[in-house]
Formats: sequence, structure tokens, C-alpha cells
Amino acid sequence: MPKAIQYSKGSIIYFEGDRDERIFILQRGMVLLSSTDIESGEPVSEQVKSGEFFGVKSALGHFQREETATVVQDTIAVSLTVQEFELMFSNNKALIMKMLRVFSNQLRQIHRKTESILNNVMEDQQTGMLAVAKAFYDDEQYRSACDVYLKFLKRYPDTVRKDEVARLYADAKLRSERSAQRSRLTESSDSPSEGSSLPIFSLPAFERFKKVYEPGQVIIAEHEPGDCFYLIQSGNVQLVKCVNGSSKNLDILKPGEFFGEMAILDKSPRSATCMAAGRVECLEFNKENFEILITGNPQIALILLKLFCKRIYDQKRRFRILVVKDLQARLADVFLMLDEMNTSSKTDKQRRFNVTVSDIAHWAGLSLEVTRDEVNRLVEKRKIEVYDTYVVVHNIEEMKRMYDTRTQVR
Repeated sequence: MPKAIQYSKGSIIYFEGDRDERIFILQRGMVLLSSTDIESGEPVSEQVKSGEFFGVKSALGHFQREETATVVQDTIAVSLTVQEFELMFSNNKALIMKMLRVFSNQLRQIHRKTESILNNVMEDQQTGMLAVAKAFYDDEQYRSACDVYLKFLKRYPDTVRKDEVARLYADAKLRSERSAQRSRLTESSDSPSEGSSLPIFSLPAFERFKKVYEPGQVIIAEHEPGDCFYLIQSGNVQLVKCVNGSSKNLDILKPGEFFGEMAILDKSPRSATCMAAGRVECLEFNKENFEILITGNPQIALILLKLFCKRIYDQKRRFRILVVKDLQARLADVFLMLDEMNTSSKTDKQRRFNVTVSDIAHWAGLSLEVTRDEVNRLVEKRKIEVYDTYVVVHNIEEMKRMYDTRTQVR
């Protein structure tokens, strides 16, 4: 049962860094959430209003607390377990939509900060889409380039660049067809990945929402308007980001996962390209039936809410790397992040990460040339060994000490 707890002025409900899976509702009084701004390093605070939740993201995501909750005046707060919160959340449609929109907006704000620090802010959506198509073309991913050019022409049929884009599309299409002829046998062997969607979506009523995508086909393109979202039924979906003219792989989504929902919630352009990695079957839902689907199926809403918690945490972690000025410390933090992502048992200090120098450059937000120079410095100091497809860190604790020492000197 939820518990009403009295807190006296000056007490601490929880500290930043705590692992605490309680969720709170402020019933009466005043609570201040204090943290440190990732970019500026300055303290920031936010006042919780009566009736508002706090401690939700870290509890649902099973992460450390990101802020300290201080009682400013005598307060009563209701404490809920994650299970109690889920029950309350599931039975309140207004709360469902409000929290999804709040979390979506928080994630979008972090995306914008990341784009800004990478100097990757596009002038407009049309320019952005064409940059995405060109990045695929330059990587000889002609099928994907072709798809983005076609989406552009459908989205902007009256653009002054229509003839130019039509020529680019025709060229990409021709190259795609030639490439397909050479690799048809290989592509025909692709099979859907293991995994399953939510049982409810196996019902015949959802059959009309099914879409099938071929290997390399772009499902949604970065920068295009968002008017639908997807649930993967079979196969894998690759998330790709265009960063300063180059395509960077972000993540692989598997059966049962959603994508494209953020643009639905905050009416903003797509923040990444999603393309089929092999043959993919998805359910496609449009903006009009989004709210009906989410509020009518609390299980889906909870999955989305937890997904936002994870994505917000992951994006903040990436952003913390990008704001580190010392380049050796930045690379050390990349390895620390990779170690955090590795959930397998760790019995010694040595780590092997299945990443390339190009991958490290992506996480560090540096050019490949600069990254190679910094990596070579670590190799010369015998901190790491670099191979074609993996990197060995001899002592992960040394990486932590290097990061702490170099960031404290700033």
C-alpha cells in the first residue's frame, strides 16, 4: 500500500547517486530537486509542486538518482513502489498522456543539446533530409538513399529542388538495382531475428496494420515530419544518425520494441533514420489512433514510459562524454560508458570491447583522425591494445582514475 510519510524542513528524501526504487507524490509542503548541469557544471534546482510525481525515471529505469530531493518546508509525500505506481498509472488516462509527453519533451531537449555541441544543427527539414540521403549515397547504401530521396519528393512535391532531387533519385535507383543483382543470393538468405512482439498484437484485428520492409529499406527518415509510429514484430531495425555528413549507427531495435513514437508526442521532426536490417515486419499506427491505442492498452503505455526512461538516461550519459574538454579523459569516459553497458560478470580489471576506432570516434564526438591520434597515445602508454574489431583495456580502474584526474584539473 502507498505510504504517506512526514518529512521535516531540511531533511533529505534521497541523495544524488542513491539506488532507491521508490516513487513519490508530493501531497503537501515543498521539495527541491537539486542537480548539476551537465554542460555548465553549475548547480540547478527544480521545485516540485503539490500533486506532482518525483523520482520516477530512476525508479522505473533502475538507475542511480540523478538529483537530491531536499525538503524546504515541513512536507508530506506519498511513497509508492514501482508496482503501485504502475497500477495507478495504468488506470489514469490523463496521467498516461501527460507523463509520456513530459518525458518525450525531456528527451527532445537532450537531443537538441547533443546536436548543438556536435555542430550538427540543420537549417531546415528539407536540407536535413537531403543530407541524410547524400550520406547513404556516399556510403554506397544506394537502396537507403533512394528511399530517402523518394520520401523527400512525396513530402515536398512543390519544392524548387524537385528536378535536382528527381535526378539524384534516378541515379540512386539505378545503382541500387545493380547492387541488388550482385547480392540477391545473399539477401534472400536473410531471416527474421529471434524474439516476439507483445501477445496482444498477434490478434487478427492488428493484421491490417502490418507492413513488410526489405533489407536496407528506410522506414522513417531523419528530419521528415512524424505522422506514425511502429512496433517491430519480426526482424531488426537499425537506428542511424547523420552527423556532419556521415551516417553513424546508434542502436539495433529488436522484436517487441517501438520506434517513431517521440515525433507523435511532441509534433517534431524525426530525430534519426530507422532502416530494416534484414527483412522486417512492423505494425504501423498513425497519429490519429496513437492516443486511443496507448490509453486503451496500459501495458503498452508502461513499456513506452520505461523506454523513455532508458533513452533519457542513455542520451544524458552520451552527452556527459561530449562535454569533457580533455580528449584523453573523453576517451577514458567512452570506455567507462561501454563498461557500464556490459552487464556480464566482471572478475578482473581487464576489459574487451567489441568496438572499432571509428566507433570510439562516434561516441566521443571526434573526427576519425583526432581519435586515432588520441587512441595511439593510449596505446603508447600501454593502457589499451587496438585490433581490427575490438579494443582491450588493460585496467578499467586506471581509466576511471585518468578521467577523474584530468576532469578535476579543469
